[in-house]
Amino acid sequence: MGRSIHPVESPRAHERDLRGVGSPLPVHPSGVAQLVSSSTLRLPGLPAHVSSHASGGRDLWSEPLEAAPTDTGEALRLVLKEVLDPELPISILDLGLVYSAHIADGVAHIELTFTATACPCMDFIKEDIRDRLTRESWIREVRIDEVWDPPWTTDRITPEGRELLKTLGVGA
Repeated sequence: MGRSIHPVESPRAHERDLRGVGSPLPVHPSGVAQLVSSSTLRLPGLPAHVSSHASGGRDLWSEPLEAAPTDTGEALRLVLKEVLDPELPISILDLGLVYSAHIADGVAHIELTFTATACPCMDFIKEDIRDRLTRESWIREVRIDEVWDPPWTTDRITPEGRELLKTLGVGA
């Protein structure tokens, strides 16, 4: 590459703050990073349940409930509503990615789909679901099943999700 040509995958030095968490290799002050999987990079000093991908909305998560709710189904949906798509600040529920969600004996069962079979955010979304749900004392385990039939379409987006996408300039 010539001097004035820069790779698309990497920000220029003056653009690193713009790119933030999405930088190809975030560097911890210690200069050391540990690759946990192909999609997750865990930096030293972070708790084991927190990754550095920081996909959308983790800083907006509410505090866990102090006691188990009487309506665990509704509480489960409210908690899942806090899990945002990593690429758009919209709930996975409003995008219609969650086909079903229920809890039995402390185990949350989630049937989840994605907008495409090659969605690059699948692992991030599943990790965020697990991380958010296991913060709740009344959820001891999370089981996620990927569902591809019926396939996801924009018809699954909720009216609230459509309005939010519209404000973001995304047609659905």
